[in-house]
Amino acid sequence: MMTRRQRRWGLAGSAIALAATALFILLALAALLASQPATTDGWIFSAYTFRILQFTLLQAALSTLLSTGLAVPVALALARSSHFHGRLWVLRLMALPMGLPVLVVTLGLIAIWGRQGWANGLLLSLGASEPISIYGLSGILLAHVFFNLPLACRLMVSALERQPGESWMLAAGLGMNSVSVFRFVEWPALVRILPGIAGLIFMLCVTSFTIVLVLGGGPAATTLEVAIYQSLRFDFDPPRAIALALLQIALTGLVLALLATMRRPEERISTLGGARIRFDGRTLAKRTWDTLWIAMAVAFLLLPLDAVVSAGLQADLGRLVTSAAFASAAATSLAIALASGLLALAMSIAIVRGRLTVAETQGAGAGAVAYGRILGATSSLVLLVPPIVLGTGWFLLLRPWGDVSRFAPVLVVAINALMALPFVVRVLEPAMETHHARTARLTASLGMSGLWKLWHIDRPILMTPAALALSFAMALSLGDLGAVALFGSSDFVTLPWLLYSSLSSYRTADADGLALVLGAVCLILAVVGTSGQDSNRSRRAAG
Repeated sequence: MMTRRQRRWGLAGSAIALAATALFILLALAALLASQPATTDGWIFSAYTFRILQFTLLQAALSTLLSTGLAVPVALALARSSHFHGRLWVLRLMALPMGLPVLVVTLGLIAIWGRQGWANGLLLSLGASEPISIYGLSGILLAHVFFNLPLACRLMVSALERQPGESWMLAAGLGMNSVSVFRFVEWPALVRILPGIAGLIFMLCVTSFTIVLVLGGGPAATTLEVAIYQSLRFDFDPPRAIALALLQIALTGLVLALLATMRRPEERISTLGGARIRFDGRTLAKRTWDTLWIAMAVAFLLLPLDAVVSAGLQADLGRLVTSAAFASAAATSLAIALASGLLALAMSIAIVRGRLTVAETQGAGAGAVAYGRILGATSSLVLLVPPIVLGTGWFLLLRPWGDVSRFAPVLVVAINALMALPFVVRVLEPAMETHHARTARLTASLGMSGLWKLWHIDRPILMTPAALALSFAMALSLGDLGAVALFGSSDFVTLPWLLYSSLSSYRTADADGLALVLGAVCLILAVVGTSGQDSNRSRRAAG
């Protein structure tokens, strides 16, 4: 139940958020289309563009295949190993890559698999003649698997744990072996979500920027986003950048359309709600098999992180953190992260409140329903128009006004906020919907509204998810290199750009130290954001 004033404010706030998002994206697209010279068509249909498009699709397809394929046995092992006391910590480790900057993890992978890395040192000591090269397609695939395998694994484990307890009891009662259990119980649960997982990972790999920029190793391993950046930053070839940006939008639009066709409704399975006790996988051979897969996954995730910590501690951290360059970059990064995080949080609250208002409106017509759907799709617009494409459009739009770097802070804040919007909405929406369903009727009957309701009713419940959403948005902004790589200059340096500059100038010790500091700050943000959840769980357990 909403008062008329609450409905009016809910619709007005969501309309402002929707208009601001649409305007920012449409102006960038308009600049791309308006700046399209006649030579653009030549770039779109050139052999150079075809080669980049081919590599973009190839690396995304291979990364998706490897990530999902390797995640299946790991997820099956974790789902079977409910007796394993360290299982919770393994699942928490699976969530760690999502909270770390891509550039930090990439340095860890280089420390393990690079020419002077641990793996090559071991292979050379065993008599191998050719070291492993992390640069090129192999390095890109390795980094993508590092980030996407844990994501796929967590989603698969959740799907397996949603299977009713009766399924496992029936399988045990029928004496099914492991092959039959996989065929009739596990695989049907996985096959419902595999298309969505594969599509999501494919989309993330198609729009990957930092990994390809650092590990691409040359023109032979370049994706569309990196090619757009190189066209503007190094070659200053706007026609080529415009052609590649339009091609990138067409590609992401096609992938999103295919993802929409692959969505399958969640299958509702009747269950008595009994405990989910698995009786399979208790033989010595099966436990050994599961332990092997879990150990390999843990080692694959921990070794690069350990390398980052080890190399970072060997750097001269005292000199780094007291330098003027670090102080300036840290202040810039924190200011950008806080501004973009608060902007993403405010826009997300307005969007969710608008959707709740539409849902509350009795007898809502087709226009109101369409407006609610548009609000739901607003947070995903950044997937259709990636940050590097937005940056290209605004670069072209602002170039007639002089030095574009003057507008860099505002543009980076806006782009980072849009980049975080899908994640922030997904954190806030369930909490706001549940809170509204529980309190709306009572507060309306008591006449509670305005700041009093916000402080005494909404704040105690929604502060925890809001803090989690803000910390996640800030961590994303702190670790982002995409927008800063396009607009960064000597007067506008963030921590990721300072780290990348140190790496590009072969100051690896400084890069290692900066990676450790940046990773630690992002992890602290994640811990602070989730501390409210942990305290809430503790209070519920005590109650």
